[in-house]
Amino acid sequence: MLSRNNPRWGAPRIHGELLKLGIEITEPTVAKYMVRHRKPPSQGWRTFLSNHVQTMVSVDFFTVPTIRFEILYVFLVLAHERRRIVHVAVTAHPTAEWTAQQLREAFPWDSAPQYLLRDRDRIFGQDFVDQVKAIGIKQVLSAPRSPWQRAYVERLIGSIRRECLDHMIVFGEFSLRRALASYVSYYHGWRTHLSLGKDAPQFRRTQACAEGEVVEFREVGGLHHHYERQAA
Repeated sequence: MLSRNNPRWGAPRIHGELLKLGIEITEPTVAKYMVRHRKPPSQGWRTFLSNHVQTMVSVDFFTVPTIRFEILYVFLVLAHERRRIVHVAVTAHPTAEWTAQQLREAFPWDSAPQYLLRDRDRIFGQDFVDQVKAIGIKQVLSAPRSPWQRAYVERLIGSIRRECLDHMIVFGEFSLRRALASYVSYYHGWRTHLSLGKDAPQFRRTQACAEGEVVEFREVGGLHHHYERQAA
C-alpha cells in the first residue's frame, strides 16, 4: 500500500516509515515487494494545474456572429486563482501582433504570472510567443483536441454564451464590448462559484439578517440579478 500510494518513495523511505509504525522488516525485503513502475512517475496534468493554480492564467479565443453575419473574435485571459477575468478584448481581425498587444495590456509592469496555458491554435503566432518570453512567462501548451486540459477557460466561455450572448443580438464590436463589460462586472462581483466555496471571484461578504431587507438589483440588462440587504 505504501509503495502504491507513494510512487516517488524508494525502499529506504518506505522502510523507515514501516519502522515508525512498529513493523520490524528489513530493507531488502521492502525492496523485494515494492510495486515496480515501468518508468519514473511524472506529475499528472490535473496535479500540475492544482499545484500552480495561484501562478497560472489561461488564454483563449471564441467567436461571436453579428446580425450582419460578420464574425467577431473575443480574446480572454483568465487567472485560475479566484477565476478572475484579467482581460477581455474584441476584434474582427485577430493577428499575432494584436494578440501580443493584448497580453501586454493584461500584464503591465511586473504583474505577469509564472505560467500561461493555451491551445495550439495558429492565431498564437511568433509575435505572441516572443512577447510571452519577453514578459518572462512560461508557456504550457495543451494537447491537440483536448479542451478538458483548459477546463477553466472553456467553462468560462460556456458561461458567457449561456448566461449572456445567447440571449441578445450583437450589432457590432461596440455592442459586443458593452455586453461583455456588463457581464464581466456581474461575474466578478456577484456570480457565485462552486469551486470558490460558493463565493464570487471578488470576495463577497455574508450579510446578517439584521442589516435590513433583501433588495433586488438588475444585472446584464435584466438577464441576471443580484441581491443585497439594505436598511430601510
